[in-house]
Amino acid sequence: MELSPERVLVVTPHPDDAEVWAGGVIAKWVRAGAEVHGVLCTDGSRGGSDPELASTELAEVRSREQLEAANILGIKNVVMLGRPDGELEDTADFRKDLVRQIRLIKPDVVLTTEPYRRNMQWHRDHRIAGQVALDAVFPYARDHLHFGDLFANEGIEPHKTAMIMFWGSENPNAFVDIADDFDTKIKAVMAHRTQTGQRTESEMRAFIRARAEEAAATGNSSTDDEVTGLELAEAFRRVTFRT
Repeated sequence: MELSPERVLVVTPHPDDAEVWAGGVIAKWVRAGAEVHGVLCTDGSRGGSDPELASTELAEVRSREQLEAANILGIKNVVMLGRPDGELEDTADFRKDLVRQIRLIKPDVVLTTEPYRRNMQWHRDHRIAGQVALDAVFPYARDHLHFGDLFANEGIEPHKTAMIMFWGSENPNAFVDIADDFDTKIKAVMAHRTQTGQRTESEMRAFIRARAEEAAATGNSSTDDEVTGLELAEAFRRVTFRT
C-alpha cells in the first residue's frame, strides 16, 4: 500500500503499543514529510513486572519512555490523557477527548488498535480504545452538533477524516512496506525498557522481524491490496470514509 498522508493522528492505548504495531509506518510517513501526532490514552501504570516499582513510579517512567520513542519516530507531540491503565471505558468524556484531538489535528489518517477480534486474545483497553477512536472519527468529529461546545467554547471546527487504519487485525487489507524504516522501529520499541524486560535488542529484533516477514508474506499473497515484493511489512485493516 502506497500512501503519503500530510497529517496523521495515532491513538494508542498504552505506551509501546503504537511502536510495536505501527512504528515502521509512522517512521516511513514522517520521513516522507507527514506531520504525526499522538494520543496516549492510559498512564501505563499497571504494565510492569517489577514488584519494587509502584504504579505511580511506573507511570512516570513509561511516560518518559513514550516521549523518547516518539522523538525517535519523529512524532511531533504526544497528548497524554492519563486514564488509569486497564480502566478505559466507552464514555462520552473519553470520546470527547479524542474528538477534540481529531478536530485540532485534522488528520488525513487515524492509526489505532483493532477493536474487533474474535480468535486472538486482546487487552480490554485495546478493544475500548479502538472502538472509541472509531466512533470519534465517524460520526462525532465530523458532525458539528456532536460536542458542539468544542466550537462554542474552544473554537474547534468539525473535521472529516478520510481513513482509519487498525493495527492488530485478524483480517488486514492494507500492507505497508517498512524495510527502510525497520531499524528506526526497533530503536523506538527498545526505548520502552520497562516492557522489553531482559530481552536484548537482538532478541527483540528477531521477534519483530519475524512478525514483519509474516505480514509481508500475507500482503504478497493478498488480493485486497495492490502490493508485491514485500520483505518486511506492517498490516492494517483500512476503513475509508467519504469526505
